[in-house]
Amino acid sequence: MKEFSVSGQKRTATGKKASKLLRKEGLVPCNLYGETKDANGLPEALAFQVSFADIRKAIYTPHVYVLNLTIDGTDHKAIIKELQFHPTTDALLHADFFEINDTKDITVGIPVNLTGHAKGVRDGGRLNLSIRKIDVTAPYGNIPEKLDIDVTNLELGKAIKVGSLQFEGLKIATSPEVVVCSVKATRASRAAAAAAE
Repeated sequence: MKEFSVSGQKRTATGKKASKLLRKEGLVPCNLYGETKDANGLPEALAFQVSFADIRKAIYTPHVYVLNLTIDGTDHKAIIKELQFHPTTDALLHADFFEINDTKDITVGIPVNLTGHAKGVRDGGRLNLSIRKIDVTAPYGNIPEKLDIDVTNLELGKAIKVGSLQFEGLKIATSPEVVVCSVKATRASRAAAAAAE
């Protein structure tokens, strides 16, 4: 996985009003969830802020980053857990991060990369990608930047489902019934099949 470094500062004031003031200054209110638990055994969040300009590259990208967060001089490794955007402007309102380490499994969506030239496409069909990411579970050091799926033998009218895939060192968390890609018949392929008959 690609790594990305960003620095932040702890937030003392929380709540809607404080968050609004931060955004006006070009800062993003964030929480980091890690090993720390509160009295009820629930994950305790470390509230901090980062500059939007510093973090935008890790947000608006198809890549999945491991973030090297430095908060008031203390280093943390994390992945993005959840992002909140403004419903009309798409501006980033809030970011939640999940602290990771070398041994703990994490579940994260990894981009799908189709390789090869499908047999069904050579026969006049159209390749259709149904999902852009597949959820996998593993320690972050085992997780690749993308999942390569060979479509060379995919025939006209056929599909590849998640359940037929295997990746070394990874557990697939997406439902096995989900269709990753398929080759759909086109008007040209149907005409060619009719002519052949």
